[in-house]
Amino acid sequence: MPAAGDLPLAGLRVIDLADGKAEMCGRFLADLGAGVIRVEPPGGAPTRRREPLHDGVSLYFATHNAGKRGITLDLHDPAGRDRLLGLAAGADFLIETERPGTLDALGLGADALLARNPALVVISITDFGQSGPYRDWAGTDWTHLALGGVLSRSGIPGRAPVVPPGPLAYESAAVQAAWAGLLAYTNRLETGRGDHVDCSVYEMTAQVLDPGFGIGGSATGGVPATELPRGRPDAGSLYPIFPCADGYVRICVLAKRQWRGMFGWLGEPEEFAGPKYDTLAGRYGATERLHALIGELFKDRTRDELVAQGQERGVPIASLLAPGEVLAGPHFHARGGLVDAEIAPGLTGRLPSGYVELDGVRAGFRDRAPEVGEHDDEVFAEPPPATPAPAEGATRRPLDGPAPAPASVGDVPRRRPLDGLRVLDLGVIVVGAELGRLLADQGAEVIKIESRAYPDGSRQSLTGEAISAGFAWGHRNKLSAGINLRSPEGLELFKRLAATSDVILSNFKPGTLESLGLGYDVISELNPRIVMADSSALGPTGPWSRRMGYGPLVRASAGLTGLWRDTGVEAGFCDAITIYPDHLAARVGAVAVLAALIRRRRTGRGGTVSVSQAEVILTQLSTSLLRESLEPGSFTAHGNSGEWDAPQGLYPCAGDDEWCVVSVEGDEQWRSLCGVIGRADLLADERLATAAGRRAQRGLLDAAVTAWTSATPPREAMERLQAAGVPAGAMQRVIEYLDDPQLAARGFLREMRHPRIGHAMRTENGPATFGGVADPELRPAPLAGEHTRTVAAKLLGLAEPEIRALIEAGVLEEPAEGVDHG
Repeated sequence: MPAAGDLPLAGLRVIDLADGKAEMCGRFLADLGAGVIRVEPPGGAPTRRREPLHDGVSLYFATHNAGKRGITLDLHDPAGRDRLLGLAAGADFLIETERPGTLDALGLGADALLARNPALVVISITDFGQSGPYRDWAGTDWTHLALGGVLSRSGIPGRAPVVPPGPLAYESAAVQAAWAGLLAYTNRLETGRGDHVDCSVYEMTAQVLDPGFGIGGSATGGVPATELPRGRPDAGSLYPIFPCADGYVRICVLAKRQWRGMFGWLGEPEEFAGPKYDTLAGRYGATERLHALIGELFKDRTRDELVAQGQERGVPIASLLAPGEVLAGPHFHARGGLVDAEIAPGLTGRLPSGYVELDGVRAGFRDRAPEVGEHDDEVFAEPPPATPAPAEGATRRPLDGPAPAPASVGDVPRRRPLDGLRVLDLGVIVVGAELGRLLADQGAEVIKIESRAYPDGSRQSLTGEAISAGFAWGHRNKLSAGINLRSPEGLELFKRLAATSDVILSNFKPGTLESLGLGYDVISELNPRIVMADSSALGPTGPWSRRMGYGPLVRASAGLTGLWRDTGVEAGFCDAITIYPDHLAARVGAVAVLAALIRRRRTGRGGTVSVSQAEVILTQLSTSLLRESLEPGSFTAHGNSGEWDAPQGLYPCAGDDEWCVVSVEGDEQWRSLCGVIGRADLLADERLATAAGRRAQRGLLDAAVTAWTSATPPREAMERLQAAGVPAGAMQRVIEYLDDPQLAARGFLREMRHPRIGHAMRTENGPATFGGVADPELRPAPLAGEHTRTVAAKLLGLAEPEIRALIEAGVLEEPAEGVDHG
């Protein structure tokens, strides 16, 4: 583990007031080297008492506050408030998760903080944001999964939806908040001005987990989420799961070569010898018979045997691992993705180290979470760090035209913080598309490098259109240059582009760029300032690194698939439709790339960023995996029942396939719930006076809530419960975002047009609400090679005859129509 001084955010100071919501935001910044000071009230933060507890230690607090220093301040006392303002005066970031208006009432709101330190970036993470009709509502992870469109697509067709395992909403929101905060900080480096970053967990859940208005995977067959059937989609046949001698395995046979490997493994049955079975569509019609043959082949073999044989034949396959098997497995240990560490004085456990590797070294767990007030004397004795001066303006203008005039809010000009950055984007499918899109949205000049010989799978469409809705969402604001990297001339042209670029993105199988002669060792010789970021299924090193990796296989290998299931059905696995963690992994990569660019300002050197999608999942499940290491067998599938209080569940509502999450946390919410549903008799039952007592009577309470919700429409149920302070969320389908008053009030969606799509499209806006960061542009996604001639002429300095000759030789490529909007 590198020392903090060697990490990219070394020297930055973060004041962390977050408690109970998205605390991993500060932890991620700490992992990247920032000095994070966790502020708690005297006696400690409420999350020190948050379940699960082990030997009196909150495992949530331990995992989410590792690497931070801890101090105590009484913010209800004037002296405590003055001390906080003094700390904020020398800080770069302040993170807070109080309900809107709470800090303002104490004189510690964003306006007061920015008046004391105009360069401060205040990151406010709330359930629904600082504005809008839901502003004062109470949220939980489950309410956000319901409202954020995830729940409507999770489950077995014809049965109730299934709540995914783990705190995926808050953990994903923490990463997006870190991304938004670093964008505001990058903007500050150019302008000298701080910002108030308004992060809504509801909106971030809708953007990061399974975005309805973002690029999707193959599970939906290219059908936008707005057009999916009303019930849970049946995607299990695409990524089927088969029982075997000691558990389950999953396969992902998509490409022709993969099918040919499976066909040979089956003994080349004559009934499937025809060429029509080389396509997904051809095999889809014979799913029942084909899966019967595969099931017969697999049933008496072990998972390890099947994975080894599948890898030999080029068939993508993975075991469904249980959490204990993940913790004991060799791969993540070899990579440092799991570590054994002291997580509290005298208590050692095994837990995920962190999200990302930088320069080949893990940026993750370094020190245990602090004790209450452990660093009071140390922190208060320190002088504040120096505030960096604003940088000179960007030196590079966008390739396809002049920089847009900055938007303004009042007298503050708004700009895109990555204006002037040049990115070569080799990314493909979902995670590759999304990372480049995140940078392009913020002003970077992102050039997608592609070729017809190895097309991006996301360009393929069942209906054959030139641009699908998913591609239009995932590649907006980019340019496209067609370059054949399998030719020596193409490689040299790419190297010339790399010499004048800032970032290179890829998500190929580990070793691919090196085999082309485009590894970091080569490119950094040409351009020592380059930042190269890669994403892969299982990481670039370790015994599983060369396994074929698709999202469904990653989820299986990380233990998520076995946990995400309908517990009322044998083998009721429910994760086939999701594209998690692709969009999340892209944001992890974006945070790390931006951190590396911030370091480059200080040191003049670039570096590498590596993201393992499997380790992204593990880090999201840190608390439960740590508990599993200490209490083997504790991390199991809970279905739709909360573990720590009751009633916590998913309840049927009036209407067809309508549902509402109700998630009581604590005695006050319990009393309020009883008032809303008209069950004062339950309050008189002494057995239900505590959370433990309510858990023991879960069946009784679920029946009482169901009796009320089943006669109430879901939105009415949600609104009445929220009005009483009870966390509740209607199961919302993606198409219903369009009528949601909170999303409308906060400008969550905008209208986008593409010349190849005959209608206006709704698309998500930026990652948060900012004061000084402009909304993304909405330039249309490119055709393959649409800007080849522009790139060749303006960046490579090639004359028209040279360009024409290279196109004729197949080194450069352009669209058949010859379109070039340069």
